[in-house]
Amino acid sequence: MQIVEVTDLAVRSAVIRLRRHETPLEFVLYPMIHMAKPSFYSAVTMRLKRADVVVVEGVGGPRRKRSVLTGALMLSYTVLRFNRRAGLVEQKIDYAALGVAVVRPDVTLAEFGAGWRRVPLPHRLMVWCVLPLVVVARLFGGSRLIWSRSLEQNDLPSPKEEDLAHRYPELDAALLGERDERLLAALYRLHEERNSEDIEVAVVYGAAHVPAIVEGLRDRYGYRARSADWLTVADL
Repeated sequence: MQIVEVTDLAVRSAVIRLRRHETPLEFVLYPMIHMAKPSFYSAVTMRLKRADVVVVEGVGGPRRKRSVLTGALMLSYTVLRFNRRAGLVEQKIDYAALGVAVVRPDVTLAEFGAGWRRVPLPHRLMVWCVLPLVVVARLFGGSRLIWSRSLEQNDLPSPKEEDLAHRYPELDAALLGERDERLLAALYRLHEERNSEDIEVAVVYGAAHVPAIVEGLRDRYGYRARSADWLTVADL
């Protein structure tokens, strides 16, 4: 199942509805790209207003206390706002204005930092070496360089993704694994407490987290993707 698609014409994100036959609760997944054209975030915001609960991504903690690492990771995509050819804006959804319950299960800054310190030093240095190249490519590159096919996301990992997770397990845990576990625990709790209610639970998380959501809810409770439609992230 495709989650993010990159074609010659556009980059698209699939809004995926997960249901099970036994109970009415529905999970709606919004695979997010942190920089996109304004209409993408407007479309997501309008849909979220119809949800009953919104589960959102975001490493918790005061902005002023962000580490050098989190600042660098954010810069690796926010720099795109200075690339005029891209025409992209940063993801900024006012969840408080939606008028629905919001759940924030992500790790704290301290927890993210602790996970990063468990990554072997050579692997951390590798990330620090790659980040400047990413920033330069996104600042000065054209759409074909910014939106390469490597950004596509599917529910099953590619051989390259499996190889990277196997070679750098601590890095994978720091960036995805520990955060996925926290997210799934929140979704499992919502199912256990409210599965008999006819409600919509929207999950607004980075696209890289979506495969873990699909697998976790399928294996534990039998949720399946029953429908999906596309939202355009960027035109190429």
